[in-house]
Order: sequence, then structure tokens, then C-alpha cells
Amino acid sequence: MRGSVRALLASLLVTLAPLAVVGPAAAANDLTVAYNSQTDKDFRQGLQMRLAWTGDYAGLFDADIGPGTLRAIRDFQARHGLQANGVIDEPFLRLLVVESDRAQQALGFSFVEDELTGAEIGLPSALVRDLGPTEIGRLWRSPQDNVEVETVRFADGQRSLADMYDLVQTPQADRTVDYKKFAGTWFVVSGTEAGGRTYYIRVASRGPELRGFSVSYTPDMAAKMQPFVIVASNMFDGFAGEPATGAGSALVAGLTRGGDADRYALAYADRGSPTRAEPASAQGGAPAAASQNLDSSGTGFLVSKDGWVLTNAHVAKACHTILVGDHGAADNRIIDSANDLALLHVASGSDLGEPLKISTAAPRLGEDILALGFPLRTILADSLNVTRGNVSSLLGLMNDPRYLQISAPVQPGNSGGPLVDLAGRVVGVVTAKLNAVAVADVTGDIPQAINFAIRPDTVTQFLDANAIDYAKADASAAFESVPDATAKVQNGVLPILCLGG
Repeated sequence: MRGSVRALLASLLVTLAPLAVVGPAAAANDLTVAYNSQTDKDFRQGLQMRLAWTGDYAGLFDADIGPGTLRAIRDFQARHGLQANGVIDEPFLRLLVVESDRAQQALGFSFVEDELTGAEIGLPSALVRDLGPTEIGRLWRSPQDNVEVETVRFADGQRSLADMYDLVQTPQADRTVDYKKFAGTWFVVSGTEAGGRTYYIRVASRGPELRGFSVSYTPDMAAKMQPFVIVASNMFDGFAGEPATGAGSALVAGLTRGGDADRYALAYADRGSPTRAEPASAQGGAPAAASQNLDSSGTGFLVSKDGWVLTNAHVAKACHTILVGDHGAADNRIIDSANDLALLHVASGSDLGEPLKISTAAPRLGEDILALGFPLRTILADSLNVTRGNVSSLLGLMNDPRYLQISAPVQPGNSGGPLVDLAGRVVGVVTAKLNAVAVADVTGDIPQAINFAIRPDTVTQFLDANAIDYAKADASAAFESVPDATAKVQNGVLPILCLGG
């Protein structure tokens, strides 16, 4: 489509003569027939795009000059003192070019090929700056935080397009859904977040892979951003190319930003990522450096009554400030990079709820388990997410005895969340997932549901070494239903937000 649009832009600049066969008093049907039969597709698509830039058209750039496009033409004519008859003549075209160019230039609209996702997207480059990789794509944000654009890519095949749509199109307490459309190979959902911020999400599929983008902006930016969203959505090409070498080359994909020094280093991020920071030099210390002012998120869970929350080291160690749920910033942190564990302390410990009970023994092979967390907070609901699976192996990658392999689906943001059995006992800490696309590149086969969690004995050794007064689970506790097991622990599971600086 991109080449067609460029050609069409040229045609709009030079083809300024009116359509002689269409008179001012022509009926709407006559206009439709004339435009669709006597102009080329590039011209019609360009006309729709320019009417979108002026705020008069909000449909597909499908080159069909139907009632919606005719109404947009008349609206533009009426707003600019022209005769609102739907006739495309020279004064109309000249004014349309001027006004649509003005709108594009005000935003610095330009196309960018995102090497991290392989998508090509239009950006309001005059408003936003590139903040680099996220756990699922790339982020652009304005310095005033009033505009944000993010690309996303999901290549593990664990969620279908229909599954993603079902999640996103469901209204939440802090998010309305004002428009939604599922078209088989793509969907669009838009609405309003708490505080009045508008969001827009578009995701497309190709086989098991999903690629898309999201836009959000504050009410004061609506006049500029509403036309941009229509154009960016129509022009978005999620599968314009393939991710650059290295963007998906790690055998294990990150569940959030960060990295590790051991064999699971590739589980979290490209080690050359600008979002990495050195570990804290001492227990409770701040990271030596934070390399980007980026936000990321993970999950944690309460392990003591005096305010200690357990999560992954790769969630917490590169942050200047860490927010723990609704309880404010952590005032202390303890990092164990070798085992990818971290403890965060919040002063309001007595208000956090009941600590989760930690199993002192590993789960059995094949045992039912639940992964709890707050995945994909930029796309999915902000409420707790629960997925079910089994213990697939009692060892991790390369027979690592510190890890379990699990089949419960996990996504970016699940990092640091508890893995519990059906008795509500913590039997692991979610940490990583296998990159299905990277493995397929090597083996020719797409792996299914291969994820990892830190074993409970590794967890208890870390807690004991730091004198944490945690509760041990009753080994004889009976298994319950999934809802009952979830209800036992859900109040102690908390979102973790990392603020880079």
C-alpha cells in the first residue's frame, strides 16, 4: 500500500482539474459511480487519507468513494465556505492539499521501520522521542508524557488473535471500550482510561505471530492525535519485514527488561540493550547506573508481615525507583543476580495483607500449577491474571537444578510472580519463557508452552540467607479448585513498576 499512497500524493498535487462529468447538482449515487469509475485507486485512497488528516474522514482507506467519503468531502467543503455539494473541483483539491499538509507537518509525520518487531509504522516525530526497546517491542513518548506510541510483537504462539481480542475488548473498572472491530486477521479496540486519556490498539496476525501498535494521549492532544490515529492505523504494516538479527536471536525471550550474568542471561534481554544497568553494589543500595528513563513492569508477592516482597532480580535491579502495587516506593532492595531473585521492602508492610506461604519441597513432576501475575499491562487488563499448567520438568535449561520447566502460559510482566499449587502453596517464582521463533529458526520446529520458574528450595535459601521471617506452607494441605486456590493467595500478589530515572 505504501507505494500506492506515495503515487496518490503526487496525483493529488498535480491532478487539480475538476471531474467534468460530474455537475454541482449531481445526486450522491451519480457522484459515487463517477468517482469510483473515472479516477484511479491511488487517487481515491489519497483523497481519503487527506480527508482523514483534516479530521473529516474516519474510515478505511479502501479507495471506495461511498457515503462516508462523500460526507467527509461535504463536511470539509462546508467548514471552509465552499459549496457543500460533494463535487471534487480545483478549489476543493487545492485547499485539501494545503490543510492536510499543514496537519501532517505539525506532527512531523514520518514512517519508521522498527527493527525490533519488523513492523512499519507512522509516527508523530515532532512530538515523541524514541525511548528504545520494551519487553515486547519499542516505545516512543513525548517529553510531556501526553503522547505515547508503542509497537508490540508476540511470537510464541501462546495466544491467538481472537484470544487477544477477547481480553482487550473487555471493559475494566479503569478503562472503557468505546469502539471495537474484529476483522479476522486484525482487530482494533479504542476507549478511554481513567483520567480521560484516550487509547487505541491495533493488532494483526500472520500464522501464530501477532504484531501491532498502541497509541495513547491526553485530552488536550485530541485535536492533533485523532487524525493521526486514523492515518497511522490505515498505514500500519505489521509484517513489513522481519526483526533484525539479534532482536529475537536469544533462545529464551525476556519477560521484562534487564539481564543476568549466568546461563539464563539470554532469558531477559539482549545483553547489549541500553536498558541494562549494573547490579547494586551492596544490599539495599541503588543501582550503580540506570541507562534509560524507561518504565517496565513485573510482578511480586508478599513473603513477610514486615513488608518484604519477593520478585525477580531482572525486574528490580536496573530501577531508580520501584513502585509496589498501591503501597508506594520500595525503601530497600536486596538483589541476588546469580539466582535472579530480589527482595523489596515497603514501609506500609502491616497494610499489605497476608504473606504467601512458601513450600519447602519441590512440586511433583506433572503437578497442576497456577501462574499469577500482571502481564502486558500496556495492552491487557490491569487486574491479576491467572493461567494454569503443569510442571513439565524438575530441571531448567541445560539441566539447571535451580529451575522448573512449566507449561502455564506466561507473558512479559509475569516475571517475579508466584507459581502456586492447588493448595495455594508457592512452589516457584516465574522467571522466563522460551522464544519459540528463535528456537524454530534453529530446529525447524515451533516449541509449545516452554516456560521456567525458580524452584522453591532456591527461594527459601535466598530468604534464609537474608533473615526473612517467611511463612512455611503446610505440606499436608489439601488441593482445592482453581478459584479457591487463587482466592487464597491473590491479595498478596502485587504489580511491580520500575521507573528508570
